[in-house]
Amino acid sequence: MPRLTGGRIVLRPIDEADAPAVLSIFGDPEVVRYWSRAPLADLAAANTFLDEMQEDFFRRRGFHWGIAETAPGASQAGPLIGTCKLGALSFRHRRAEVGFLLRRDRWGQGLAADALAVLFGFCFGRLGLHRLEADVDPENAPSLRLLEKLGFQREGRLRERWQTQGDPRDAIFLGLLRPEWRTP
Repeated sequence: MPRLTGGRIVLRPIDEADAPAVLSIFGDPEVVRYWSRAPLADLAAANTFLDEMQEDFFRRRGFHWGIAETAPGASQAGPLIGTCKLGALSFRHRRAEVGFLLRRDRWGQGLAADALAVLFGFCFGRLGLHRLEADVDPENAPSLRLLEKLGFQREGRLRERWQTQGDPRDAIFLGLLRPEWRTP
């Protein structure tokens, strides 16, 4: 997994030492409100989730980075404040799906936009992808706004695509082509 840096953000591999941070992010019911799984209940669940992330990487199904901040002039990144994922990667079709989550106390500070700018630069640059996709719960207005600010366009609504906390939920499907990408 490459370490990706840009501005005040570092996207880095997630490891076992990050289990408490993963629990604080994925265990917060408000943060995972639109996620298709229940909040993580404890450290054991966080470790199981970390194992799933590693399995995704080894099987080339998904690539999960931890989002950490860097202070100007700092030699090390701070603690994990979120994650972003690149999934369903197809080099043949030059596309992938993206996802992201941030710890609740870091919302509204432009950090998700910074992290996605770093990730998209990697996708459209080094990976040579042409298309990125995302699906977002229709009620997740902040994520929809952010993706559209970065150039994503709504392409459709998938009815009852996910079971979220036991309820069927729709998804807004969005796509971004390389020439349409706008950095924040």
